[in-house]
Amino acid sequence: MAYKSVFHVSAIKSEFENAGLNPNFIPLIWKHVLQNPNCVWDEIPSLPSAAYPLLHSKFKTSTSNVHSAVDSADQVTTKLLIKLQNGEFVEAVIMRYDSRLGQYDGKPRSGGPRSTLCVSSQVGCKMACNFCATGSMGFKSNLSSGEILEQLVHASRISAIRNVVFMGMGEPLNNYSAVVDAVRAMTASPFHLSPKKITISTVGIIHAINKLHKDLPSLNLAVSLHAPVQEIRCQIMPAARAFPLDKLMHALREYQTSSQQKIFIEYIMLDGVNDEEQHVHQLGKLLETFQVVVNLIPFNPIALSTYTTSNDQKVIKFQKILRNTYNIRTTVRKQMGQDISGACGQLVINKKSSLLTDIEDLSI
Repeated sequence: MAYKSVFHVSAIKSEFENAGLNPNFIPLIWKHVLQNPNCVWDEIPSLPSAAYPLLHSKFKTSTSNVHSAVDSADQVTTKLLIKLQNGEFVEAVIMRYDSRLGQYDGKPRSGGPRSTLCVSSQVGCKMACNFCATGSMGFKSNLSSGEILEQLVHASRISAIRNVVFMGMGEPLNNYSAVVDAVRAMTASPFHLSPKKITISTVGIIHAINKLHKDLPSLNLAVSLHAPVQEIRCQIMPAARAFPLDKLMHALREYQTSSQQKIFIEYIMLDGVNDEEQHVHQLGKLLETFQVVVNLIPFNPIALSTYTTSNDQKVIKFQKILRNTYNIRTTVRKQMGQDISGACGQLVINKKSSLLTDIEDLSI
């Protein structure tokens, strides 16, 4: 019998309830494991006596391990290659920021150092976006909530994590139940992350967007739009054929009405594909009645891709038109971890070396 992760939310709750044990003991177990990585079950104090044989027979403190951790040259990004119990690999990326650096709206920023963790939700991805290395892997498997949470556990032992973004390998809303369970655990004891510090990115899985706010209120939603018209979206994101742009925008309208929250729009800048002046005006008109933040993402080169990234002048012009003509808040994503293949769109398993070549979307 394969043991399950103690952080596998639905599994441990179900086992406790079936054994007549109070699930309120589960956060105490998680806290002890977080603080004592090499603990054994009998060392956890104050549990009901029936809990110990159950834990011994069904669960492991971790079903994954950090196969490698690589730091970028500037030491602000750490890429974790994590080996799962079934022998597959996923990647998580820690990004360190100091919000006191620079200015916002002409004024000094407040705050201080913080770390954002980019987590994976699947091994591979079905979406096959042709600017993203993960898409070239195809889909292998969904991660359990335990395997998702273990990425946070591993990262927390390296850096204090304040933000989590579901922008690593996989389409989070195609693994809906496990992602929802993982997020609910992240916002509860012992992790205590604010839901406002967690972001789920999606290419636009409409049926899942329609129920997301009810299941995870206050969470941040990021949409990988990447083109202002359906024809271009289908060209660079084959899965967009199943999610027509007009129906996606209707779902986002309903989501915003119910949540009263800004939506983050991710837009990769591909030279000559989606970065011309006509495209920025199409995008502005598409979004001008929404409350959104548009994040322009320089394209990171990946193997076998014929795309090139837009030059700085094009990106700046694109940003200015969105801001000045359409009054849409627009940022340009700071690239982090390119030297360790830890930047947007580069996550892919190299089968020969079991190393990853990077991540689809990093946002804070």
